[in-house]
Amino acid sequence: MTKTLPLATYRIQLRGGLGFAELARHLDYLAGLGVSHLYLSPIFAAVAGSSHGYDITDPTAIDPVLGGRKGFEALARAAQARALGIILDIVPNHAAFSLENPWLLDVLRHGRRSPHAQVFDIDWQAGPLVLPFLPEPFEKLLAEGAFHVRDGHWCWGDLRLPLAEGCETGDLRQLHEAQHWRLAHSELERDGITHRRFFNVTGLIGLRVEDPAVFRVTHGLVLDLVRQGLVQGLRVDHIDGLADPGGYLDRLRAALPETPVWVEKILVGDEALPPGWPITGTTGYEHARLMARLLTDAGGIRRLDRIWRKATGQAGDFRDTLRKAKLDVLEHELAAERRQLRDLAAAAAQGSELAEPGPESLREAVTALLVEMPRYRTYLEGPAARRGPPHPAGRRRAGGGGLRSRAVLDMVVDLMLHPADPAAGQFLRRFQQVSGALLAKAQEDTAGFRWSRYLAANEVGAEPDEPTVTLPAANAALARGRAGDLVPVSTHDTKRSGDARMRLAAISHLPQAFEALYLAAEALPGAAAVQPCWRWYALQSALALWDGASPVAQRLQDHLQKAMREAKLTSFWLNPDEDAEQGAGRFAAQVLAQWQAAPPPELAALVTRAQALALAQRAFQMLWPGIPDLYRGDETGFLALTDPDNRRPLDWRALAAARDPKARWTRALLELRADRRDFLETAGARVETTAQGLRLLREAQGDRLAAEICHAAPDVSPDGILLCQDFADGCRVMVHESRSKV
Repeated sequence: MTKTLPLATYRIQLRGGLGFAELARHLDYLAGLGVSHLYLSPIFAAVAGSSHGYDITDPTAIDPVLGGRKGFEALARAAQARALGIILDIVPNHAAFSLENPWLLDVLRHGRRSPHAQVFDIDWQAGPLVLPFLPEPFEKLLAEGAFHVRDGHWCWGDLRLPLAEGCETGDLRQLHEAQHWRLAHSELERDGITHRRFFNVTGLIGLRVEDPAVFRVTHGLVLDLVRQGLVQGLRVDHIDGLADPGGYLDRLRAALPETPVWVEKILVGDEALPPGWPITGTTGYEHARLMARLLTDAGGIRRLDRIWRKATGQAGDFRDTLRKAKLDVLEHELAAERRQLRDLAAAAAQGSELAEPGPESLREAVTALLVEMPRYRTYLEGPAARRGPPHPAGRRRAGGGGLRSRAVLDMVVDLMLHPADPAAGQFLRRFQQVSGALLAKAQEDTAGFRWSRYLAANEVGAEPDEPTVTLPAANAALARGRAGDLVPVSTHDTKRSGDARMRLAAISHLPQAFEALYLAAEALPGAAAVQPCWRWYALQSALALWDGASPVAQRLQDHLQKAMREAKLTSFWLNPDEDAEQGAGRFAAQVLAQWQAAPPPELAALVTRAQALALAQRAFQMLWPGIPDLYRGDETGFLALTDPDNRRPLDWRALAAARDPKARWTRALLELRADRRDFLETAGARVETTAQGLRLLREAQGDRLAAEICHAAPDVSPDGILLCQDFADGCRVMVHESRSKV
């Protein structure tokens, strides 16, 4: 199906001053590092000032800010001259809901008659396209004379909206009502929008790539770049958001039969990909999670849990926190999506013999099913051979949640399991798209900031209440992996970089050391003004960033502000509690100052253990089944928190000059992967405990290659040791081999 797999990829975050020409100047360094492919963030035209490129305004053009088509072609040729391939991150699910989007502008002028109307996922049955752009109600601004018409456009401040052709009236209210759009107060985005959006981001509008014509027009440039030999692989963003993920992948594979394709798909627990997907692999969140769980000490977590509950007064479990977060998100951030699902369910329920529901009972049933959905998407749609399993346990929990009508719940479930008409099919499709958005927003972006026990497990694709793993479960997970999976430890979406995560993993090995740091921090002047749960969170975040030299106080304060707003307990994005945020920031700064003035021995112990864990994580990543995926800058020590902290500009000179153990091991391990490529592509993999520690073993035909972290000299011949690093606390990390004499 695909050409030769990459040896290793290197994730590049374009923008922020890094375009094609700037990147080309670093190709010699990247080729010398030992990677085989550059994995680029989206390159297509995006809104002005975009920091990430996922807010695309024109999928048929390469962004001139980056260097345009000519600049990209020059980069691709320069990369090929150094034997480097290019993987593109593509965004089929959504585009920018912005007046910079020329296709959207045409829809605003011509409505459903626009040739671009079919591109966007708009509910025209609900009326004109709602534009929640106003800071105050429309009628108030109209009465104040805030609007005027000029040159065929409705104007308000810098806003210029195209008017429908043939509209001639001096009555602004009548003129507004004659348009294909409706201006509205920004508060209406909560539950009054009429377009499908990405998660809760109203500024991103869904695309209908399930329509073959829309696929062709939105993917024409991508296909051309691949066919011209400028691009050697594709990474598909947010596959769960599409109306028909399997059908989309079939269409993409038919267009590019030999091109490697990876999908961003978060697998929960032992979940497998839907059968038959024609892909090379996933982007590997499940592998990063498994490595972190292996490197977490189970006994230490139990002790840490007791310390945390005593310090913070936390009761209950993570599932309680997650359920409450889901309800909060449905009530506020995804209220529009829930309302749309209720209306779709009402249309599908017409004539049902199971129940005759009203709008409130339908809202309750939809809410109950969404809250108890254990995965991002169940994949109940499509051919039977590709359908995912229903979740009877989730259904039972939903039915036990105090619903007034179990019959209505059964009716809604029946609509999903046996969609008998287009209305039921439309409800099922939309439910599948919303369930993933809810789990992402509620778990990753809400509960993950509320449940602060052990932040190393609060990751994309991870479970905060499952921070460890047994060896049988770990080996079963390894067996489920695919040779073509990417294997990251850091990505642009992870909440903490791999090294920062290992700082936190060290807490599980030395929980008493962290308790001592917490007790000392409690005595600081600013501690009393901060809730205990945020003191605990702030202390972990300080440990994740601390390096003893670089100024990180502002970065830490910025992160705490984001964390508190994402948690949505005391502060909110639209209604921030600045006093609480500043109090947490002052406390964090005092912690850092305390450590700077007199670094406590417990801090040194945690940092030392984290260094060993981070090096072990790198060794595991490089010997793991699949394709190592390095995030920019992570070839050396890289301590970063969630976006935008993990997108700070790189010091490329410092990267090239780095000689710390991690940098040296990264180069050596990439060279080892190249030398032992055939072996690593065929060797089995398992993890095992030893008398001294933990080992990842690759084995085939009597040859063995292992990465190991241990606490004493292992029973391995010195002749078999390829890499070895000892740490002050007695930890040793090694890569060693033994070869068959046959």
